[in-house]
Amino acid sequence: MNREDFPMFKQNLIYFDNSATTLKPQCVIDSIVDYYSNYTANASRGDYKTSLLVDENIDLSREAVQRFIRAEKKEEIIFTENATDSLNQIVFGFFESKLKKGDHVVLTKSEHASNVLPWFYLEEKLGIVIDYIPLDEKLHVTLDNLKKVITEDTKVISIAEVTNVIGDVRPMKEIVKYAHEKGIYVVADGAQSVPHRVTDVQDSDVDFLVFSIHKMCGPTGVGILYGKLELLEQMKPLKYGGGMNLSFASDGTKEYHKLPTRLEAGTIHVAGIIATRYAIEYLENIGMEKIHQYEMELKNYALEKLKEVPNLKVYNPDTDTAIISFNIDGIFAQDLAIYLDQHHICVRSGSHCAKILIDEIGIKNTCRMSLYFYNTKEEIDQLVAALKNPNILEESLMVM
Repeated sequence: MNREDFPMFKQNLIYFDNSATTLKPQCVIDSIVDYYSNYTANASRGDYKTSLLVDENIDLSREAVQRFIRAEKKEEIIFTENATDSLNQIVFGFFESKLKKGDHVVLTKSEHASNVLPWFYLEEKLGIVIDYIPLDEKLHVTLDNLKKVITEDTKVISIAEVTNVIGDVRPMKEIVKYAHEKGIYVVADGAQSVPHRVTDVQDSDVDFLVFSIHKMCGPTGVGILYGKLELLEQMKPLKYGGGMNLSFASDGTKEYHKLPTRLEAGTIHVAGIIATRYAIEYLENIGMEKIHQYEMELKNYALEKLKEVPNLKVYNPDTDTAIISFNIDGIFAQDLAIYLDQHHICVRSGSHCAKILIDEIGIKNTCRMSLYFYNTKEEIDQLVAALKNPNILEESLMVM
């Protein structure tokens, strides 16, 4: 689907690492070149036409993000560096001043490092208590299992909408409803969900949502922090300087901008933010429901074909996402990934930044193939053919 729009396919590769980052369509690339070639200027800094054109395009991108996730107000959209940056701003700009010793924060052991390590820091600094929702036999999160760990001291539930190794889809709307009945905040990591399915933050009622544009056909270096306006108003900036202030004087008096500018200090990634709109419009023109439907068609096809590979184990067959984590008995995950690279096939290997998931699946490293709308069944056939090679064990050792 739409493969002709992606210059990277001229490189003779099969790209199955879309959970790490996605390929970029020509329209996104052109929008970046257009900015640097035809109207380079800083944002919110000039009173001349070129600079005002930059401001206009950044505003269009903010409105595109608002529309894409169905936020109520464009001021609820904060541009950051990536999802990791967004999560750090939420943890340290909002929760660090609200939590105290003994307060309870709930995660899962399948979370990405970006949604674990900031909370570990608050555990050390403030003495908060971290707990983990038990995963069921399919390694999924259920509302019933969540309820088992909620206490009267629970203040925050911070989990991915879709995890990056298991690929399970969490029942976020039900979780948020239950949490809000108990006065608990919910932070959602949408890095693996927003690029692949319809997102509606008003329907889910989530308090905060983060994601990265580079995982949805956009440029690297741009993240999104969504928060309900009344919560963002309470957020302390983590960066102070140009752009976020209205005035300051030598006696220490100062006045900051309103949202969203107050939380976007310094020169932002202008080219990347402008290109964000083009990435979103590109996905909208295809249709997120169509993308998800096609991804699941590919996923189901891949699962059937992978059954033909001797000694291959899939760890997450029962998910509604196009992430497949697997290993072949007797072959180290990294060795297998390097072997596949000799066949021009790109998969991820390792712990995928979910290092405490080992407690649940009993193994540290896996290979992960993650599909997107530009992948094909023919590419899956080529992967399976490479994995069925009767000499795969010997050749995997030889590539080291």
